[in-house]
Amino acid sequence: MAPPETRSGTLISVEDYLATSYRPDCDYVDGHVLERNLGEFDHSRLQTAISSYFFTRRKEWDITVVVEQRVQVKPTRFRIPDVCVVLGSPNEQILTRPPFLCIEILSKDDRMSQMQERIDDYLSMGARYVWVLDPASRRAYVATAPTGLREVKDIVLRTENPALDLPLGAVFA
Repeated sequence: MAPPETRSGTLISVEDYLATSYRPDCDYVDGHVLERNLGEFDHSRLQTAISSYFFTRRKEWDITVVVEQRVQVKPTRFRIPDVCVVLGSPNEQILTRPPFLCIEILSKDDRMSQMQERIDDYLSMGARYVWVLDPASRRAYVATAPTGLREVKDIVLRTENPALDLPLGAVFA
């Protein structure tokens, strides 16, 4: 399909969005199909490292980890996190129940204001954690509903209930 329109383009319905295959997949926000910034080596390598780390621990932690999974955050909003961690085994093709953890990896063209909107969408739908990693600066950020977005100075990203951890040295190596 031709490249999608940006926010200033023609509105399309949720049904049309869901019936169309985009390569790569695109977010859908209130009638607008939005391209995501990705495709560069640093982004891809980090996405692979994170998903591999969680995948090897999936049975121990009783989680499912997926990459670039459509998540319906609101009736007219679909986001595609770089990596998603779901507790247990989901039984839906498009996630409508909140993932436990959504992970976004910054690309060189990402803007923090756009990322904040994505974070807000995940948290408002009920995701407990959102992690944002920047491969260029090797910085990591954690967002939760009670605390908002904050930079993490620790060398390990962690969640509670259940306790999951991601040593930054293992994925930024």
